[in-house]
Amino acid sequence: MPEAHIIGLGHYVPENIVTNDDLSELMDTSDQWIVDRTGIKERRFAALNQGPSDLAIPAVELAIDNAKINKEDIDFIIFATSTPDHYVPGSSCILQDKMNLNGIGALDIRVQCSGFVYGLSIAEQYIKSGQFNNILVIGAEVQSTAMDLTDRGRDTAVIFADGAGAAIISSQKLGGQILSTHLYSEGKYAKELWVESPSSSSRPTIDLAKINEGRHFLQMNGKEVFKHAVKRFPEVIIEGLEHNELSIADLDILIPHQANLRISKFIQKKLNLLDNQIFSNIHKYGNTTAASIPIAFSEALIQGKIYPGNIVALASFGSGFTWGSCIIKWVK
Repeated sequence: MPEAHIIGLGHYVPENIVTNDDLSELMDTSDQWIVDRTGIKERRFAALNQGPSDLAIPAVELAIDNAKINKEDIDFIIFATSTPDHYVPGSSCILQDKMNLNGIGALDIRVQCSGFVYGLSIAEQYIKSGQFNNILVIGAEVQSTAMDLTDRGRDTAVIFADGAGAAIISSQKLGGQILSTHLYSEGKYAKELWVESPSSSSRPTIDLAKINEGRHFLQMNGKEVFKHAVKRFPEVIIEGLEHNELSIADLDILIPHQANLRISKFIQKKLNLLDNQIFSNIHKYGNTTAASIPIAFSEALIQGKIYPGNIVALASFGSGFTWGSCIIKWVK
C-alpha cells in the first residue's frame, strides 16, 4: 500500500495589517484587552474583492515549488474553507479554473477550524488507495468581510482573520509521512459557534430583521468553546500518539490550530511541553480558521523548527464541534 507524504507546504497572508489599536477605533476595546484574552497583537485582512481562492493561489504556488513538482502533476484538489468565494460553486472549482489545473477533481469541505486536518485525512486515504498520486490540500479563509466590527461583535471580531495555507500530499516518500489521523464531531454544540443566517431552512434564507439583529454574523459562546477545546485537544493528541505506539516524550513539535493563546498555553501545561515543543504565531495572524494550521506548519518548517526524524502532531478544534489530530514523521 502506498504511503501518504506531505512533500510541500506554502502559505500566504494578505498585506493589510490590522492592529489592535486599529480595532479600538471601531469598537470598545484596547490593545491590552485583546492581548490579555487572546494573545493576538495584529492580524491580516484581505483586500477588496479578494476571496479565499485568491489568497490560496500564492500559497499553492509556494507549496508546488517546495514540492519540486509541476502543477500538471496535481491530480486532485481538496479545499477547506468556512468562507467560500460563493455559495455555489465551491472554492475548489474556482481555484481549479484560476490556476488552470487540467480539469481535475475538486472537493470543498466545510469543517471550519478542523478543515485542514480533515482534508489531510481524506487525502491520505486517496493516496493509500492508489487513486491519486499528488493531492493539493488547501485551508483558506476571508473572514474579515463577514465580521461585525462594532461593539456588538467585539468578542469575535478581535479574534478572526484572513489567510491561506496549502500542502501537497503525495505517494513520493519524501517530506513528512502521515502516520495516522483521528477525527471527531459533536453536533449538539453546533449553536455554540455558528452563523445562523442565511439558512436554507428559512423562507426567505435571510431577511432585513435578521440583518438588523446581526444574525448573519458569527456568534460564539466563548466560555463553552474554551471548556471543550481544552478537553478535546489533549485527548486527541494523546490518542494519535498512542495509536502509533508513541508518547508525549516522543513528540518533537505540536502545531495546534491557532484559536487563542490561552487555549494553546493550557494544552502546553496539560501535556508538560517545553516552549520549543509547541508552535504559535497567533500573535501576528489571529485565528485564520482552516488556514491556521497550514500557515503555522509552513512557518515552522521555514524557521527550521522541524528536522528529519521529528514527530510532528497537528491538532484542531472548532465549530461543530469538530476536532482532530494528525501524527506525522518528518523524513526529508
